[in-house]
Amino acid sequence: MSYPARATPPAAPEANKPVIWTVSVSRLSDLFRDITLEYDHLAQIEPLHLGFDEAARHIRERMASEHCDVVIAAGSNGAYLKSRVSVPVVVAQASGFDFMQALARARRLSARIGVIQYQRPLPELAEFAATFGLVIEQRTYVTEEDARASIDELKAGGIEVIVGAGLITDLVEEAGLKAVFVYSAASIRRAFDDALELARLTQLENSRVRRAAAAGDTRRARRGLNDLRGESPAMERLRQSVVLYARSPATVLIQGETGSGKELVAQAIHRESPRRGANRPFVAVNCGAIAESLLESELFGHEEGAFTGARRGGHAGLFEAANGGTLFLDEIGEMPLALQTRLLRVLEEREVMRVGGTRPVPIEVRVISATHCDLEARVREGRFRADLFYRLAVLRLALPPLRARQEDIAPLAEWSLKHALAALDARPHPNLAAEVAACAPLLQSYGWPGNVRELRNLMERLALFMAAEPLQALTPSFLLGIAPELGQVAAPSSSLPAPVQASVRESAAEVLARFGGQREAAARHLGISRTTLWRRLKEGN
Repeated sequence: MSYPARATPPAAPEANKPVIWTVSVSRLSDLFRDITLEYDHLAQIEPLHLGFDEAARHIRERMASEHCDVVIAAGSNGAYLKSRVSVPVVVAQASGFDFMQALARARRLSARIGVIQYQRPLPELAEFAATFGLVIEQRTYVTEEDARASIDELKAGGIEVIVGAGLITDLVEEAGLKAVFVYSAASIRRAFDDALELARLTQLENSRVRRAAAAGDTRRARRGLNDLRGESPAMERLRQSVVLYARSPATVLIQGETGSGKELVAQAIHRESPRRGANRPFVAVNCGAIAESLLESELFGHEEGAFTGARRGGHAGLFEAANGGTLFLDEIGEMPLALQTRLLRVLEEREVMRVGGTRPVPIEVRVISATHCDLEARVREGRFRADLFYRLAVLRLALPPLRARQEDIAPLAEWSLKHALAALDARPHPNLAAEVAACAPLLQSYGWPGNVRELRNLMERLALFMAAEPLQALTPSFLLGIAPELGQVAAPSSSLPAPVQASVRESAAEVLARFGGQREAAARHLGISRTTLWRRLKEGN
């Protein structure tokens, strides 16, 4: 079928070409490849033959060190990526004309046709089938298992041909049925056109942000979704929550231990927000690090002469500085009660009154707060206002401590160590990954009270020694010599959640097995003598 000629824009200079990654599996890859040839003079286009979790992980890893303006995907793969990567995703959509063509091809193969769509059926198909005398059975799917079940159900009902996207057509043929691919070249071209326009707008916005930064505007969030490292289920859920919460202007309360990355998560929520994003101000203040008398002026500002030493001409507070963006209130649990009342009024009225002032200043600020303490307990004790707590905690996030995601410890250690070595202009060992893996049991047995921050700091310390002794292999004994705290076992604390307490209470046999039968290392880990270890093994404790 021929398509009308399209006006082709002039090729962009190589340095200014947008970077586009296409993500596809199965037969959609062939269609993407063919269309790419028409657009490669307009953009740097790279195909990624991956899907779902593998594609999301690959994109996040590359975005940590590379640049991409837009990702193009389709169907369930595109929907999956939109909530899991920070780069904009253009999802190619099959048009109504695509479905008409696909159904026409399917009708030549069989009088009964199956259509399988991602998440939602097409209500128009019922009217279309009735008008043209077609027998069409519709099914939907979310996961690959859903898709297989739908195909099996249609096959059992006598359906011999099924219309769907790439994943569906592959599974249909695998089941021994006839498949009709729904996407047309025109739909994929439309996705490429949308991606180019989105990339152009993104580059214009980034250019504006760089000019603002050059002019001295430093109130920006520098961290994003790609900085939330880790592939554990807990981190995957956290990234999904960040993307979801970024769509809402509601307040967010982030709870987590010291060093677990509360401000990093707040910055990621801010950067992912379509209303705010990287170009809007992100202002952070630690409510526990500033004296009460100064905190009020810092937050709400003051007029000239409001108090002794007040700045001439007055001073805009952090709420005004964050107008149009995000104000991050770290350690909100340390805010004095008197200021809690003022904060609640600002959140309710959407306006701020400077200290010593009489004219309210309207503001539009999203507030994200964080705490390491149990705010609900403080509410019960009368140390934190209940109405403010519920106003701050419309959306809540509980950050997992590092010890609760053990599978992330070794990869985080390796990544932090490589960056620390690079900062010292030192080359990492060729077999560094294997060396870190050999130290993993030692790293995982430690409680990490300082969480990711403590791990990063320890790797900086380790990098200093490794840079000074480049021939020294990274072994558990070498690591233990530099960081003797790793040989200590944190005592169970009643303040820890029950699952964490259970993970700390390990038997001597379990610890001995983890250290490969080395009694001296196991005893050092448990903080006991080898004799005591032998006695505990004998008693089965």
